[in-house]
Amino acid sequence: MLDKRKFYINGEWVAPQDGRDLAVIDPSTEESCAVISLGGQADTDAAVAAAQAALPGWMHTAPADRLELVKRISDVYARRADDMAQAISLEMGAPIDMARNSQVGAGASHIGNFITAFDHIRFIEPLGEHAPDDRIIREAVGVCALITPWNWPMNQVTLKVIPALLAGCTMVLKPSEIAPLSSIIWSEILHEAGTPPGVYNMVNGDGAGVGTQLSTHRDVDMVSFTGSTRAGIAISKNAADTLKRVHLELGGKGANLIFADADDAAVKRGVQHCFNNSGQSCNAPTRMLVERSAYDRAVDTAREVAMATPVGPASAQGRHIGPVVSEAQFNKIQDLIAKGISEGARLVAGGLGRPEGMNRGYFVRPTVFADVSNDMTIAREEIFGPVLSIIPFDSEADALRIANDTVYGLTNYVQSSDGARRNRLARQLRAGMVEMNGKSRGAGAPFGGMKHSGNGREGGIWGIEDFLEVKSVSGWDNAAQ
Repeated sequence: MLDKRKFYINGEWVAPQDGRDLAVIDPSTEESCAVISLGGQADTDAAVAAAQAALPGWMHTAPADRLELVKRISDVYARRADDMAQAISLEMGAPIDMARNSQVGAGASHIGNFITAFDHIRFIEPLGEHAPDDRIIREAVGVCALITPWNWPMNQVTLKVIPALLAGCTMVLKPSEIAPLSSIIWSEILHEAGTPPGVYNMVNGDGAGVGTQLSTHRDVDMVSFTGSTRAGIAISKNAADTLKRVHLELGGKGANLIFADADDAAVKRGVQHCFNNSGQSCNAPTRMLVERSAYDRAVDTAREVAMATPVGPASAQGRHIGPVVSEAQFNKIQDLIAKGISEGARLVAGGLGRPEGMNRGYFVRPTVFADVSNDMTIAREEIFGPVLSIIPFDSEADALRIANDTVYGLTNYVQSSDGARRNRLARQLRAGMVEMNGKSRGAGAPFGGMKHSGNGREGGIWGIEDFLEVKSVSGWDNAAQ
């Protein structure tokens, strides 16, 4: 079993001052694969103090120097890609091929996109021709607490750490205690790349401990959190007393609007997207809204796709879905499947229990419910498992009403050959992102939501700007350096 009890503080791996052990569980086997320490207040204070001490020097480095560091990080990340994939697969159950291609690949893509976006950030620029002696200065927010989830570890870590570095912030990362191994490797990568001591720090811990300590800490200027809406609300309340900036990427209950004129692959594409990463994605299209005339055919297709979706251990190669991350997550999903059945949804694939032949590991049967109404629990709550709810609609207005009838507002999807309809819906859907006809958003597009899905945007130019303050200056001497 791996011993990973140390924290990364002020450029060194240090033993916990106030730690307690926690076993990391392999979700494919339900067995311990590593032990970490959950930090205490002394550990959090040490990490924040290191970040605070490093801030004046780092925030005033030349932007080009910060960019060079990120380029070195990118190079080391590429060399450590397989180590990272093995860690992610072990800790959270992503099948190894998916871990290599999608999980690790997401981090690499974000780093590259931030490098490109950085060229568009102007740290000092004139206000305008009408005010020749005014300058707009963009500078680091300060010391940032970065709290990341277990479902897409490097996707979320790179979306926070890299723009914070480029902006000139210093930081403390608290990864999920369920999936900490990838962030330990990430810390090794930053060390090897030559990140100055104190600029980047990592302390393992849980939300009630280190998470709360960071969000209430007087010397933390900003909290960037990705996770559940419940936890995001708690962090916002904790941060209010010290007026921190709070950036939240929270839950979702994405609606996928499939019209009768959609392409033939729309339903299959939607089911596969819902089941990707074992359904553990906040932007998953978990509510499939289908026009009535195409409804029965869509239900049949969804059933076929679910029944053909293989489930297997994370260590096995191939195109299958792995386990969900933990016993708690498994039990939550089982409870919600049972709720769907009891509330009258029609179960057409999957259901309760593990897939046939599996009696160990947190494996969930790919599940499809039909005849769901939008007031059912499975249509209201984020399940975070491979569970799809299919809801019929009668008109475009009906589809829009159902899609927007949710507390969430992260990602919605539209499938139709009618371009004018797609454009109308893209404007009217209450979500931070809309993807249409299976076309992914472009490199550097902002990621984020509205309503209970959070605030702020990650990725590209917007992701860097979230870590910058704007300073307005008059009386600038244009002749001076």
